Amino acid sequence: MPIRQLPEVLINRIAAGEVVERPASVVKELVENAIDAGASRIVVTTAAGGKSLLRIEDDGHGMDRADLLLSVERHATSKLAGDDLDDIRSLGFRGEALASIGSVAELTISSRTADAENGLRIEVRNGVRSGPVPQALNRGTIVEVKNLFANVPARLKFLKTDRGESGAITDVLKRLAMANPSVHFVLNGSDRSASNWPAVTGTGALQARLAQVIGDDFAQNAVTLAHSRHGVVVAGMAGLPTYTRANGLSQFYFVNGRSVRDKVLVGAVRAAYGDYVFRDRFPVVALYIAIDPAEVDVNVHPAKAELRFRDGGAVRSAVIRAIGEGLAAAGFRASSSVADDVLGAFTAPEPQAGVPSSAAFPYRPAQTAAFAGYERVSGSGSSNPFSPGFGEPRIEGLDGPSARVEAEPAPALADYPLGTARAQMFDNFIIAQNGEGLLLVDQHAAHERLVYERFKAQLASGPVPSQAQLIPLVVELPEEDCARLEDAAPELERFGLYLERFGPRAVAVRETPALLGNTDIEGLVRDIADGLAEWDSIAAVSDRMEAIIARMACHGSVRSGRRLRVDEMNALLRDMEATPHSGQCIHGRPTYVELKQKDIERLFGRSR
Repeated sequence: MPIRQLPEVLINRIAAGEVVERPASVVKELVENAIDAGASRIVVTTAAGGKSLLRIEDDGHGMDRADLLLSVERHATSKLAGDDLDDIRSLGFRGEALASIGSVAELTISSRTADAENGLRIEVRNGVRSGPVPQALNRGTIVEVKNLFANVPARLKFLKTDRGESGAITDVLKRLAMANPSVHFVLNGSDRSASNWPAVTGTGALQARLAQVIGDDFAQNAVTLAHSRHGVVVAGMAGLPTYTRANGLSQFYFVNGRSVRDKVLVGAVRAAYGDYVFRDRFPVVALYIAIDPAEVDVNVHPAKAELRFRDGGAVRSAVIRAIGEGLAAAGFRASSSVADDVLGAFTAPEPQAGVPSSAAFPYRPAQTAAFAGYERVSGSGSSNPFSPGFGEPRIEGLDGPSARVEAEPAPALADYPLGTARAQMFDNFIIAQNGEGLLLVDQHAAHERLVYERFKAQLASGPVPSQAQLIPLVVELPEEDCARLEDAAPELERFGLYLERFGPRAVAVRETPALLGNTDIEGLVRDIADGLAEWDSIAAVSDRMEAIIARMACHGSVRSGRRLRVDEMNALLRDMEATPHSGQCIHGRPTYVELKQKDIERLFGRSR
């Protein structure tokens, strides 16, 4: 078959396949044009998920006759001052965007400049242009796209439902709104609920816009980022480690004002939160990266959705440092969503019509989870395993597991954010009170985080101090585990753990980390051996530093089931207040829950 030149209409349709993937792609191109035109208010109207109508109206600079005619030609743009493709400072420069849209839809553009007597309108139908003709119009531009892909049925049938396409448009406009807080965005149409994001300026504008788009709860449970490193400026907000989602759809990345998807940024966020969240949970973040345009290539994807950094390592380092500093500044804070979950679990069911309230919410202590499996105390000869210790008085009339309360006077509640200890429940949960409400603290999870952070601090300054065993402890293990531990012994000494081979199926532990105190040494050694088998590389010991010290911290923390004196409980609370990231344990679970006084009163139907 001989080579032939394709007709212009077909060339535009091929280009449309790269740029115009779906209605949301059209919205992105047209709204970015409006932003680059200096618009302060942009209104987007849709119908049938954008397949039958997309209307974008802005109050930007507008176009005169010459610009209007050129706007629908291929490879014509006002966004590239020179010929340097490495110095792109606008949201895009693809000149064929409008030409491509006009080849697969009915395109109408109406525009007027500030000094023009009237506006002009131009139409493109399946690649054929007509106009311009006069049009009554305020300053700005209105672009209408009707019957998208009507002449390309193969593309049309691969689109999602109206609801699915409508959701994609909403997501695109949300990202554009997050990147441009000073622009007022309105999204409406017959296929959706209206959204309105007024412009915000001045100090705190970015935080206000994120609260508008993502929600007030994110703004209340996030830290502000501000960091500059290696020519990379990182700003935005990062959610607390206990404020997470089941997927990564609530992670937003912007580079030089452009919403992008990038593996370097995703990996940096994962690494920054590695110590704090569950593996199957995703933190909520909105990252804004400012970098020299020459250091980033935005042309690796037709729709500018992906990019490539010249020095990805510097960007990764800056993001990790920014998030780390922000989370460290948050200290012991935990997200308010944890308390909301607790309140939801505490809420009693509504009484059913015709059913007595006692039947709707029966009180049967012997059948509740808290009392299940324990005998009632009867007489002085009861063998109740939960008898009070340390001389604490027992709560009168309480059967089953007891709460131990402290009768000594406590310091002023307002003196400490985490309050003062009032009792210990189930030998694991500390009940504390501050000036605003009640706190429930998981003593094992909280102390686990404290030991972990101390381990990291000691390891950063050199080998972890160790304490010698009076008599070396011999731990019997399978021969292959003993071989792995023997090979890893020099690296483990950095962590304060000194061991040596003791026969074919045992190792002798001579020194342990002093920070762990009297810990379960045998369990610790077995746990590390399991880790070495999982990593399948002795060299991975240094790379898995966090995992090693996490295992040690877990074995060296206050165990569940240990009764604490009141001074020990208060000391734990004070250490939490002074330790960054203590609002969550090393597995990502919250270490404490705070219930405000008004929330507790609401549980009992009281109002103030």
